Amino acid sequence: MALAFNDEEHIFRSEKFRSVLEDALNFFRHIPVHPLPPTNVFIGPGVYGIYYVGDFPPYNLLTNISRAECNQPIYVGKAVPKGWRTGRSSEVERKDLHGRLAQHARNIRQVEDYARRTGISEYIKLEDFRCRFMILKAAESDLIAPTEAALIRTHSPLWNHTIAGFGLHDVGGKRVDQLRTMWDTLHPGRTWTQKLTGPSPDLENILAAIEEALRHLSSS
Repeated sequence: MALAFNDEEHIFRSEKFRSVLEDALNFFRHIPVHPLPPTNVFIGPGVYGIYYVGDFPPYNLLTNISRAECNQPIYVGKAVPKGWRTGRSSEVERKDLHGRLAQHARNIRQVEDYARRTGISEYIKLEDFRCRFMILKAAESDLIAPTEAALIRTHSPLWNHTIAGFGLHDVGGKRVDQLRTMWDTLHPGRTWTQKLTGPSPDLENILAAIEEALRHLSSS
């Protein structure tokens, strides 16, 4: 005989979890802002936000929001310990978070170098980016994923929600037929994307999506 199903018997709720997560978000808001990448090397995984304060025209509204206090990230990401997905995280301390920020900086530098070589007049520059980061070690590393998700949900960062592709790695030689991402269409120059042979998204559609997203942010 089938038993009556009550989903309330399966839903876990925890005010303690909400409180801890709010503590993490509040801590993140008050972390000092650093250049991208941070000048000092540090150890540990965690969560980070990247902020844009430059003069790339499509991002003007974002710059107006972020220039004073860096309170609206353009991208939020995480760096997890090795083995995190399988629950076999290594006890060896690594530079996971610093390495991720340094990788992002290299990607932006490639875009900047490409623009200068090819004569593109409007482009993003590494000097116009800032970051803040929260290091989460030991038991607190279990907060990495939920903190990242909460930050993305709270801020709707442009490079997370509207312009996909910034966080991708080299796709490798077996997938060169895939299309170039929205991010790489707007910001060409990453070395590994030059070998992609698939069609690119429409640039005008990307610019229209940015305008709509930033209009929503500025009015909220």
